[in-house]
Amino acid sequence: MAKKVLRKLSAGKVTTFKLRNRRGYAAICMNNLTEGNTENIALARMAKAVKRMGYLLS
Repeated sequence: MAKKVLRKLSAGKVTTFKLRNRRGYAAICMNNLTEGNTENIALARMAKAVKRMGYLLS
């Protein structure tokens, strides 16, 4: 089977912010929304989400 080539995506395209009235952070990129207790966890979950779409978050 041929390996799928992932296209690179800049981390600057991801918007992270602190959630109001909740504990934690959220990340938004390419119509994906992920949440985590810290910014790093939210970004790690976003990397997983965009990888399913064929992108590699750098």
